[in-house]
Amino acid sequence: MAGSSVPTAQDSAERAEPGAPAPRPRLVRDLSLSAVLAGVVAVVVSYSGPLVIVLSAARAGHLDPGQTGSWIWAISIGSGLTCIGLSLRTRMPVVTAWSTPGAALLVTSIGSYAYGEVIGAFVVSGAVIALIGVSGVFGRLMRLVPGAVVSAMLAGILFSFGADVFTSLEHTPVIAGSVLLAYLLGKRWLPRYAVLLALAAGVVCSAASARLHVRLDHVGLVQPVFTTPDFSVASLVGIAVPLTLATLASQNAPGIGVLAASGYRPDDRLLVGSTGLVSAVLAPFGSHAVNLAAITAAICTGPEAHRDPRRRYVAGVACGAVYLVVGAFGSTLVAFFAGLPKELVAALAGVALLGALSGGLTGAVREEKDREAALITFLATASGVTLFGIGSAFWGLVFGMGAHLVLDGRLRRTAPAPSEPVPPER
Repeated sequence: MAGSSVPTAQDSAERAEPGAPAPRPRLVRDLSLSAVLAGVVAVVVSYSGPLVIVLSAARAGHLDPGQTGSWIWAISIGSGLTCIGLSLRTRMPVVTAWSTPGAALLVTSIGSYAYGEVIGAFVVSGAVIALIGVSGVFGRLMRLVPGAVVSAMLAGILFSFGADVFTSLEHTPVIAGSVLLAYLLGKRWLPRYAVLLALAAGVVCSAASARLHVRLDHVGLVQPVFTTPDFSVASLVGIAVPLTLATLASQNAPGIGVLAASGYRPDDRLLVGSTGLVSAVLAPFGSHAVNLAAITAAICTGPEAHRDPRRRYVAGVACGAVYLVVGAFGSTLVAFFAGLPKELVAALAGVALLGALSGGLTGAVREEKDREAALITFLATASGVTLFGIGSAFWGLVFGMGAHLVLDGRLRRTAPAPSEPVPPER
């Protein structure tokens, strides 16, 4: 695929006059509170939900505290390094995370194998994903999917998060209501800081209602545990194959789609290849899979991060920096995130994703000829159906593409997204 990064004419054209002070680094010029906050919110959502599945898998595999802490360290450090490196390299808000469906399938399978065999399966899975990404096969398949179907898949992924804002009102009306009201008032008068105001209001109301249970009893750095990989046919078939399929279909495919739906042109070879390589390198320390994120990525790719798409990459860098801090302290800061009320996290994630959800719905219905296929994609994705261990985002693409082929009768190669995102609002 052609170059993925947003053009940065200033980087090549900007030259200081003789005697003039040196220009500030690009990242410093583009820094904004809204983008940094978007990255922080993305991390909060990641550790307040999907990490529970990883901990469940660790318990199912009878891992000791050292191995469990090393697992958290590996996926956090891997996510942090790829977020920072890929965001700076591409000037796009590239957000990565660990494979949630991959961790879910491990809950039922990890206990059947020796831990060394599990690690060997992780190494092979990461290497295979890297090869598939670098080869360009994954990207060629994704470019056959109509833009409306991709946008509908994004909207379907985010639908439940938007609905959770109002579901939370049933259980904690004060907390969820304060988040929603603060967000709306912020959008009216301080749109760039609407999510920050929502977070502040939610934390204050949580503390006032005695629902904030943040404790930091023991602060200490994680000591990574290296496990020598052991390879067996059984673990490769039982873990590596389904983990690879789940990561590519349920994580990397929607991750690419989120970036494309936001107006960027992601380089699938770079992004999927890099995350697969990092997964393989960190697998001996417990990392099952580092991949492109979808839900948390949408927090950083939408207008809430910054009205100028060219400056949203800062959100990816901020997300990666927080990942590194959390990874370094492992379970200590995980306990901090776990102390936030789940209703606060749900409401905060919902309002932070409203802009991305709106964009997905708009893209899904823009072309009349693709609306029915997009609707089927949206409904299948939003349903949350899981078949053969693969999540609804993948099946939304499958059913949407099936509907497109039946209604249209042919595959149309999707034109690449513009090399630049839409211009900033004025």
